[in-house]
Amino acid sequence: MALQVNIHEAKTQLSKIIARACRGEEVVIAKAGQPLVRLTPIERQPSGRRFGALRGKAKVDERFFDPLPEEELRAWE
Repeated sequence: MALQVNIHEAKTQLSKIIARACRGEEVVIAKAGQPLVRLTPIERQPSGRRFGALRGKAKVDERFFDPLPEEELRAWE
């Protein structure tokens, strides 16, 4: 069962209510006994890049490593 608090209580006890939600408890904020919103923690995303995250998702054609034709090499000069 969810913890239901009215708006006034939520304002005065916000830190404690947030802590309960972060521990996984369902918290509902109500007005005049009618539920309005559900307080839930934001799932943290891993920061930065993860080595090997695209392994198996990208493919390089075997011709990629072939030398460029002379005509194309001259165009890059």
